[in-house]
Amino acid sequence: MQANTVAIDPTDSSIQFAPRFNVAVPFIDRHLAEGRAQKIVIRTVNGDMTYGQLAEQVNRCGNVLRSMGVGTGHRMLMIVKDCPEFFFLFWGAIKAGIVPVPVNTLLRAADYQYMIDDSECTLVAYSAEYAQTVEPALAGAERTPQSVCVAGGDSPYAALIRSTSAELEPAPASAEDACFWLYSSGSTGRPKGAVHRQRDMVVTCVQYAQAVLGMTEEDVCFSAAKLFFAYGLGNAMTFPLWCGATAVLSDQRPSPEMTFELIERFRPTLYFGVPTLYAAQLLALEQEKEQDPHAFPSLRACVSAGEALPAEVFRRWKAYTGLTILDGIGSTEMLHIFISNRSDDYKPGTSGRPVPGYEAKIVDESGQPVAVGEMGRLLIRGQSGAACYWNNPEKTAQTMLGDWINTGDTYVQDEAGYFTYCGRADDMLKVSGQWVSPAEVEGILFEHPAVLEAAIVGWEDDNRLLKPKAFVVLKAGQAASVELAQELSLFVKERTLPHKYPRWVEFVSELPKTATGKIQRYKLRTLE
Repeated sequence: MQANTVAIDPTDSSIQFAPRFNVAVPFIDRHLAEGRAQKIVIRTVNGDMTYGQLAEQVNRCGNVLRSMGVGTGHRMLMIVKDCPEFFFLFWGAIKAGIVPVPVNTLLRAADYQYMIDDSECTLVAYSAEYAQTVEPALAGAERTPQSVCVAGGDSPYAALIRSTSAELEPAPASAEDACFWLYSSGSTGRPKGAVHRQRDMVVTCVQYAQAVLGMTEEDVCFSAAKLFFAYGLGNAMTFPLWCGATAVLSDQRPSPEMTFELIERFRPTLYFGVPTLYAAQLLALEQEKEQDPHAFPSLRACVSAGEALPAEVFRRWKAYTGLTILDGIGSTEMLHIFISNRSDDYKPGTSGRPVPGYEAKIVDESGQPVAVGEMGRLLIRGQSGAACYWNNPEKTAQTMLGDWINTGDTYVQDEAGYFTYCGRADDMLKVSGQWVSPAEVEGILFEHPAVLEAAIVGWEDDNRLLKPKAFVVLKAGQAASVELAQELSLFVKERTLPHKYPRWVEFVSELPKTATGKIQRYKLRTLE
């Protein structure tokens, strides 16, 4: 095989890589050879960028990073907003043999300090907007990075970019070499650095973007989910780059107003959101307009991940827009979605069926497969799995089980092969000797017209026995009351088995979440 190329086996969706493989070449350089130099690759409210301009900036950035003393295999921590500079840094680093580590831009200084020390990074790159958070982290770090650069604007880094060479030879690498890291979202505690290989981004693009979404170079992708975590990294960067398509980027916080405005302005064909945002968008649609099967005429598909999509949200979205939300499950460790619904094969309230090239199985506490219809831990196998957690052999051993990844999620599979999310393994409740899925109860509460969001956790009663407790966010205009709490408990009790209904309902203004939209139930369990 020619260097930096891949071969796809259509019989089993497996992918073979050339012995010499730097993934920046097929994602960036390939498009110039294929005649896309003048095609728009990135669109923002501040202007557009072509594939040719992107390739030039990637090369310049790689050269600048090398000139700053960042060596082969060294880590570069990225605290960078969704903007073209994210692409320059990420791909420039990879092409130069450096390992980019993009992290959540919404964290506190203490979190960044931990990641600086944990990653042992040589360089920290950040957008100027985050200086007040990043600079104290740098000052407090035990392992001070050798270099720091402010991405974009009129910074010294930007001046170096303009003056350096636009030619860069790709660093030698293989498909199995470390390529980039992603820190887990921290829904259950300290984030862990998942080490991904050169091959992993290609796998998700071929097996999900192309095989499931049918993405082509004609598509325009808009992801409300940000680049700094695995779901957004695929949606807004690797998928469009692999397919020769176009990405719409925004550094604004996601909101219904922002998403509606950008969909109308840039007319994307694919929209990627999370359940919480879809619920907020629906609320805005229901308040402002009648059902319209052509509300977003440019869109051909909508995608959801990050948390299970309630069936009620699926139904309401389809009723108001005429569009199907393709819900799926992915993870930082597997890089993107590995079980998904499809446009011609979906079941509301489920995560769908395995993506081509991936295998899934549900096992009991001893690691043995469970019968169809029984709950257990979901294990997944595919070519995009992370090699390990950086500097964390204990967690690596618990999660990376040979070829299989332990997702930490509890699932059930039905006779038709659809997988349904029941909750995180450590969020499952045993009530009266029977398992309760928080996701199931939350889905029922979501059907009540007063409920915007809900989370179920285990709570001890006066006899120190565990029972479900609901934390509920009400829709605007709804008033919390003892009567409404009783009504919600009865609402669940009438629709499921008696032991599953919430014994307590507490109304809150918001639920604690990670940046990916996952509810942090462990924080709710500590509330007094």
